[in-house]
Amino acid sequence: MTALLLFVLSSQMKSRQLQLHDPAVILMVDDNEHGLIARKNVLKQEGYASITATSAEAGLELLHTHHFDLVVTDYKMGGMDGIAFIAHLRQRSPGTPVILLSGFVEPLGLDERSTGADAVISKCATEATSLVRTVHRLLTRRPMRKPAKKETRGETVVVRSVG
Repeated sequence: MTALLLFVLSSQMKSRQLQLHDPAVILMVDDNEHGLIARKNVLKQEGYASITATSAEAGLELLHTHHFDLVVTDYKMGGMDGIAFIAHLRQRSPGTPVILLSGFVEPLGLDERSTGADAVISKCATEATSLVRTVHRLLTRRPMRKPAKKETRGETVVVRSVG
């Protein structure tokens, strides 16, 4: 009877641990449904939950009703493109990490600075590996440290680390 009680308690503790560590929820936006399904399956195998939208406008609607830990968007879509979508996203949820995917990274010179994304990934043979690695990196990164603050006292400069 004691062994059964320990098993039940152990199962309850594991269940509680799973509840405390729910998977990150990712919004994926792309007008190519096959690409969405493939990426969703890749991220599911890594333990992430995904919600998909087939347009930037639909993605913005989902942002009104759901919290997302990370957003993955395509660049070229009908209607609003990925860069415009990212601009709207930054207004609504400025701290949400964003990954931009595109088959035009090189020809258009797309990068983090020109797109507003936290990471830009080229659609190519290594896309799945790059996506998984980048999602993990962005979800586990530490908040940026505040820069050192300089204070002057007389002629001496004191540098103090903040944060």
